[in-house]
Amino acid sequence: MTLTQAQQEVVDEFAMFTDWQDRYEHLIELGKDLPLIAPEKKTEENIVRGCQSRVWLNAEYRASTPLSAGTVHFTADSDAMITKGLIALLVRVLNDRTPQEILETPLTFIDTIGLREHLSPNRSNGLSAMMDQMKRYALAYSSKT
Repeated sequence: MTLTQAQQEVVDEFAMFTDWQDRYEHLIELGKDLPLIAPEKKTEENIVRGCQSRVWLNAEYRASTPLSAGTVHFTADSDAMITKGLIALLVRVLNDRTPQEILETPLTFIDTIGLREHLSPNRSNGLSAMMDQMKRYALAYSSKT
């Protein structure tokens, strides 16, 4: 599935919900299904700066994995339910993509589903910080491809 297709899948999924309370509940459920970061990766170095909640994000470059060679693999966790759902959405869309895909494809699904406009200013800033950190990892790994 392409990155664009993954974004459309999220848009279609959120379109099933008629109100924002249901969408928030779905976001919380997505957070519960997030493949968690290894405990030893929950370090100060992996905390996303700019989030009100604690968010840990780790990225590993997979140079030789048969199905995902040349891709960035993300794991994450958060101590807040909605924030954990937000990082789960980002990981779902950006995980195991090439650095170029991550850097060059705009994340349109966030505005398409109206997520940013329904977040508090602090959560919106945190969402931007998470996206920025993922792009910084991709930029760092782009020299390896």
